[in-house]
Amino acid sequence: MKTDLNLLLECLKYQMDCPLSQKEALITIYSICQQNSEASEYFREIGGLVFINDLAKSSAHCIVKEAALFTLGIIIESNVYCQQTLCTPALFEDLILFLIKKDSGVNLKRMSVYVILVLVSNNKNGQTYVRDTGCISLLLQLFRTTLSTSEKNVSDENTDPCYQLWSSVCSTLCACVNNPQNEDNQNICCSVFPYAREWLESCTEPEIVRPICSFLGLTVANNSYVQKYFVSIGGLDTLAKVLLELMHDSCLSHSSMKLAVVILCVKADPTLYGSLLELIKDVEKLSRDLQSLHSAKPSSIRSSASSPWSTQAGRMGRAGFGSSTGGMG
Repeated sequence: MKTDLNLLLECLKYQMDCPLSQKEALITIYSICQQNSEASEYFREIGGLVFINDLAKSSAHCIVKEAALFTLGIIIESNVYCQQTLCTPALFEDLILFLIKKDSGVNLKRMSVYVILVLVSNNKNGQTYVRDTGCISLLLQLFRTTLSTSEKNVSDENTDPCYQLWSSVCSTLCACVNNPQNEDNQNICCSVFPYAREWLESCTEPEIVRPICSFLGLTVANNSYVQKYFVSIGGLDTLAKVLLELMHDSCLSHSSMKLAVVILCVKADPTLYGSLLELIKDVEKLSRDLQSLHSAKPSSIRSSASSPWSTQAGRMGRAGFGSSTGGMG
C-alpha cells in the first residue's frame, strides 16, 4: 500500500501535462484511501494531501480539479488527522472561489461542497471557519437559487446535476448546525426558512421535502430563538398542512409515509408543538398506518426510520461522482 501511494504521488507530480493520467492516478489514490484511515494518514505524511490540495487550485483542467477535490474529501472523511490538517480558513476561502467562479461547472461546485461537508462534519473548528469566512452565507445562497421553480418537480434526482448540487448543499448545511450543535450557525441558517416554507407549500416531491425537513429539524433543535422565528413565519402551520396531506396519501404511497415520519419528527419538538392532544392524534393515526404498512413491508419501514440526512451526508460525495464525470469511479 505504501509503495503504491508513493508511486502514485510521483505520477501526479510528473504528469502535469497529462490530465487524463492525473485523473487516473487520483482515482487509484482515493480507491486505496477510501475508508482506510492508515492509508490516508500515510499519504498525509508523505506530502500527498498538501500536493493534491495545491493541484486542485493550480490545474487548468476541470477534470483534474474535480478529481482532486473528490480525493481530498475521501481522505478527510477517512482520517481525523487529515481533517485537522486541511481544516483552515485558507481552504474554505479557496472553496469559495470554486463556488463563485463563473466558469465553474455544476459538478466542480458539488465536489467543492463535498469538501466543505467533510471539513465541518463532527468538527467545531470547521463549523467556525465556515461561518467566519462567509462560506455558510454562500451555501445558503446556493440553497435558495440552485433549483428553479420548474426544477422542484424532480423526475430523476440521480441524473439531475443541479438537484445533486442542491441536495449536497442541504447535507452540508445540516452538518454546519449539528453534531456538535452550533447556535451561531443555526441563527444564520434560519434566514432561509421563508424559502423553505414556500417550497413545502408548493411541492411535496419526496426528493425536495426530505432534505428540507432534515435541515429544518436540525436548525431548530434546542434553539429557542430559531424555534420562535420558525413559528412566527408560519412554518409550523405549513408543516401541519404537509403532514396531513402526506398522512392522507400514506395508505396509497410508501414514499408519502416516509415523508410523514420525517415531518412528524420535526413537529414533535415540544417547544414547537402547542397542543399535546393534537400531537397524540397525529401519532395515533400515523402509528396505525405504520402498523398496516409494516405488515406488508417490514424492511422498508425500518429503513425509513433512519435519518435521511445522515445517510445522504455519509454518501453524498461518492454517490454519482463516477457517472457525472464520465466514469470517474
